Amino acid sequence: MKQLMRWAAGLVLAFGMGGAGAADVVLGPSDVIKVTVFNNPDLTVETRINESGALTFPLIGQVQVAGLSTAAAEKKIADMLDSGGFVRKPQVNLLVTVLASQQVSVLGQVNRPGRYPLEGKRSVLDLLAQAGGIAADGGDTVSLIRKRDGKTTKETIDVVGMVRSGEMQRDLELTANDVLYVERAPRFYIYGEVQRPGPFRLERSMTLVQALSVGGGLTVRGTERGIVIKRRDASGKLENVKAKHDDLLQNDDVVYVSESLF
Repeated sequence: MKQLMRWAAGLVLAFGMGGAGAADVVLGPSDVIKVTVFNNPDLTVETRINESGALTFPLIGQVQVAGLSTAAAEKKIADMLDSGGFVRKPQVNLLVTVLASQQVSVLGQVNRPGRYPLEGKRSVLDLLAQAGGIAADGGDTVSLIRKRDGKTTKETIDVVGMVRSGEMQRDLELTANDVLYVERAPRFYIYGEVQRPGPFRLERSMTLVQALSVGGGLTVRGTERGIVIKRRDASGKLENVKAKHDDLLQNDDVVYVSESLF
């Protein structure tokens, strides 16, 4: 069930991500676009918007399009062709073939990390779905890192908690150059007299007795008396904690099960 909830974030919108209309795309430097004018094939142009945000178009020369939606850029080119007396009431169509200026980085424990274009309005869940969802080793939370006016901010979003509670206002809308980072899931370690020693995923509110169950239970030589949790305090110092069955484990706890003396 918990694994299903983790994947829900990626799947909820996987079928609802139908591409945004072309009018939603905001143009910027390095975008590659194709412009056609109805009944004027000689005016077809495929070009990259330069660093100053302009493109060169036949007859009318430089056209500043950075910051415009594709619909607004179409209208601007059409108006310039019409007002210049080159084409009367032209029907201009602009298609973005490479959207390089409006991208978000999705990194960490996702199935397909990389940079993804923001084609219209996209949210955290949208981009996680595009990146193939959270990987098996991924945690339940996502860090959203943004840079605005020279200042970098970091916000942590509990994806599983958001989907479980239905509080979708936390599914924030993304903008160009945002970074989503999925941390590795928290772990605990168990060794000593257990059937399956090793590292395991730390689930929410996991108790010691649940951890023992994940480890396959005690061996015939193991004893529940004197189980110790090795844990680092706030200063990083390692301490031994006498463990009880209902104690909650923390990230990177090491559970040691000793051998019975009798």
